Amino acid sequence: MKYYVIAGEASGDLHASNLIQEIKEIDATAEFRGWGGDLMISKNVTIVKHIKELAFLGITEVIANIRTIKRNFKFCEQDIISYSPDVLILVDYPGFNLRIAKFAKLKGFKIFYYISPTVWAWHQSRVETVRKYIDKMFAILPFEKEFYKKFNIDIEFAGHPLLDAIANEEKNIPAFEEFCNQNNLSHKPIIAILPGSRKQEIKKKLPLMLEVVKYFNDYQFVIAGAPAISIDFYNQYMNNQKTPIVFGKTYQLLRNSNSAIVTSGTATLETALFNIPQVVCYKTSPLTFIIAKLFVHIKHISLVNIILNKESISELIQGKLTIENLKNELTLITTCPKREQILSDYDSLVKLIGEKGASKRIAKIMVESLKSK
Repeated sequence: MKYYVIAGEASGDLHASNLIQEIKEIDATAEFRGWGGDLMISKNVTIVKHIKELAFLGITEVIANIRTIKRNFKFCEQDIISYSPDVLILVDYPGFNLRIAKFAKLKGFKIFYYISPTVWAWHQSRVETVRKYIDKMFAILPFEKEFYKKFNIDIEFAGHPLLDAIANEEKNIPAFEEFCNQNNLSHKPIIAILPGSRKQEIKKKLPLMLEVVKYFNDYQFVIAGAPAISIDFYNQYMNNQKTPIVFGKTYQLLRNSNSAIVTSGTATLETALFNIPQVVCYKTSPLTFIIAKLFVHIKHISLVNIILNKESISELIQGKLTIENLKNELTLITTCPKREQILSDYDSLVKLIGEKGASKRIAKIMVESLKSK
């Protein structure tokens, strides 16, 4: 069978690549084409648009790139028709993928959506788009099944694929001393800096994150570099500091860290699953933030706090993201009792998000559904 997969961000590339691998184990005739990154390429997917061309964050950034986005839609629509897949698998990336779902469904294609849009957080009108144009939704957060049930939409919850992604990588993660030696680091305890995978995120947050380095002389700070972004881009925002950067080794870095400063997003959950206490940071343009405040219906922004339904880890959002606040919160998570409280909450988190094997379970459901057709 022919599969067309669209992932527009680094996390989508990761989860799509693991899903593709599992589909191949079940469907020996599987052929893949789509939008994604290096991880999907490593699974022999023909990539027609790379994620490094697609990262537009926030309203002002979208407006500035509206012509490019329109061209992308047109190109994608034509490419889907030309390829004529048996199914379109949309992975997260809702601003783009929900529009493509409408187009493809009206053209008669079968649509699977993997990793539900956050309709439970804002823009609940998109639920109707899901009802009309998505044949089957696959959720990765435990509360999403109950949310969709309120709208009489049946979805599959098979656990969170990050458990699989981490399990796949852990066997290749070196011990602390080896990791430090491989990356020319000292042997001081590490505080990881995860400034995001998009240029806009890094530009807004990395300089401020680095301002706290001087207050923690007993630690070394290490930046998790996004593979799709050059070191020259990072160097623009390093404030003349020589903080080391490791590229494509985020899981190795987290496993060997004491604590972390993390940009809000999937990385907050990844950090929690590695059992690393963290401070969550978020900052966007004033216009985007004002509009988001009008429409967002959740109390927290980090996946950890959303799943736990309480503020376990501190969230420094917009005006609260200051050097002083970041320094104070980082001090708290490197000492007891705040550190112990977070680690205890992480135990509860793991119990909530299901068991390993989500990618395999979802792949089986998808292939069986297509065969029954």
